[in-house]
Amino acid sequence: MKKGNISIFVPHMGCPCVCSFCNQKTITGKNESPTAQDVKNAVDTALKRKGYEYEIAFFGGSFTAIDRDYMIQLLEAAYPYVKSGQVSGIRISTRPDCIDREILDILKKYGVTSIELGAQSMDDEVLDANKRGHTAQDVVNASVMIKEYGFELGLQMMTGLYLDTYEKAISTAKKIIELQPKTVRIYPTVVLKGTYLADLYLAEQYHPLDVDDSAELCAELVGLFEQANIKIIRLGLHSSRDIKENMLAGGFHDSFGEIVKSRIMLNKILALPPSDYQVFVNPKSLSKLKGNNKRNIYFLLERGYNIKIITDNGVGIDQLRIK
Repeated sequence: MKKGNISIFVPHMGCPCVCSFCNQKTITGKNESPTAQDVKNAVDTALKRKGYEYEIAFFGGSFTAIDRDYMIQLLEAAYPYVKSGQVSGIRISTRPDCIDREILDILKKYGVTSIELGAQSMDDEVLDANKRGHTAQDVVNASVMIKEYGFELGLQMMTGLYLDTYEKAISTAKKIIELQPKTVRIYPTVVLKGTYLADLYLAEQYHPLDVDDSAELCAELVGLFEQANIKIIRLGLHSSRDIKENMLAGGFHDSFGEIVKSRIMLNKILALPPSDYQVFVNPKSLSKLKGNNKRNIYFLLERGYNIKIITDNGVGIDQLRIK
């Protein structure tokens, strides 16, 4: 049975500050606050599609920082579906500094099963420069409590933030791995109109990573998380017309995840000395190996690699066998 999210967006509600990158309406494409009836309507509509194991997901803002009564109203609307077994659980996203034991007691009571924290970075200088309003230690403290309560922990990180570096991003990934979340999301920074990052970018005080540089960095991060057996459930922002219309710069591409997988394949070959090779690849991964407009093939040829590609269903998806 396929797994699916019934996503309920709670746009920019509860956030105690405005982060450097944040234009929540642009990111989610939503502006109105959902009601309890909206939750029921969304779930009832989704359940008409058979063959899915659904999870209700409250995303978009800082769920545990919104008005307490309103938060409980939304949870009360969702909980009966968990109790009846019609959905597998409830996933919420929130800020690390908006977690305490009282909140966790409420979330447990109403059937929440997974909590994602927007860590973004584990470097205090980066967090402060991007107006996050919390520290790396807040991420650690919240993560420990969440796991103590038996929730599934998810952590979100961003690459290419103001004052971030390659070394700091790698360090952030390693510190996240130490916390042993079940899942991670990796979001390359996108500079949107009307944000603090946009002001810095237009003043030429901030130079964001482009798609290629973001993909190269994320390829390294993916390797670290996969080696630690931590599932990556999102790589790059979801595509939307609002993002495309409001983006000034950054690491956004409709197929960013595919670009990263392509880069990982390329790097596996580049790890070998230049020579002639037979590269076996699953047919479903052939286009990723070649890259957009065969750019990987041309890149390899320029550096002395002559590869013969052989499709083989026995090779795992996105894996290579090289001889």
